[in-house]
Amino acid sequence: MEKTQEAVITVVGKDTVGIIARVCTCLAGHGVNILDISQTIVHGYFNMMMVVDISGMDLSFAGLKEELDRTGEQIGVEIHCQKEEIFTKMHRI
Repeated sequence: MEKTQEAVITVVGKDTVGIIARVCTCLAGHGVNILDISQTIVHGYFNMMMVVDISGMDLSFAGLKEELDRTGEQIGVEIHCQKEEIFTKMHRI
């Protein structure tokens, strides 16, 4: 069994219909599995954080970031993706 490689994806922007669907469709289309997801809407602004397993994806990490950037542009949100170990080191207390 392959070791799990995790990444953290954040999505922020003005709330519109279909944000979660479009992001999840992009991820599923490349073999990325969602492990955990949290989303909130505050005063019309959408915020989502996901932890995903990227060990089975069919493209490079840079390729995934490009796909997410493209998806974000199409739906009017900012999407950021970082490998989990980098995210953890940057946000350590």
